[in-house]
Amino acid sequence: MDDKPEILDTQLVARSRLFGIESVHLRFSNGVERAFERLRTPPLAGVMCVPLLDDDTVVLIREYGAGLEAYQLTLPKGAYEHGEDWRQAANRELREEIGYGARSLTHLKDMSLSPGYMGHKIRVVIARDLYEEWLEGDEPEPLEVLTWKLSDLESLVMREDVTEARMIAALYMVRESIAQRRGR
Repeated sequence: MDDKPEILDTQLVARSRLFGIESVHLRFSNGVERAFERLRTPPLAGVMCVPLLDDDTVVLIREYGAGLEAYQLTLPKGAYEHGEDWRQAANRELREEIGYGARSLTHLKDMSLSPGYMGHKIRVVIARDLYEEWLEGDEPEPLEVLTWKLSDLESLVMREDVTEARMIAALYMVRESIAQRRGR
């Protein structure tokens, strides 16, 4: 199972303003062939920020999620703009969405969402040493900015308006990273 399947053919079967759907014909090492559909991986990656005011206080946003047709609590995130590296993208997203920049940005982990049918990845970044600075963003309405204590993370993830798995995983990883750094 170490040999990746051979890609025999890839065809774009549908396209929207945001997404492309590809049909991928594969041959596995045992000779079995299958066609899969996947979302075309965008050329620009994304970044998700975990902004910390201190070791126990994270800054969140409340924004409308069109996929769920509901407002959700989440972390600041977005796609890299042309020419940006992850640090520049993270600082821009922070300033646009929560009104803070960060003097310290640490790469925590790259995450995928549904690797069975999409190659999209997001870089999770811990943002520390925050300073106030707003930048005009592309949001259609002002985002609600609020804080939450990591020491009360369990009650946050039990809320009906907290459903994004990447955010939940990132917050648990950050809380664990802080605990390890402190020596528990």
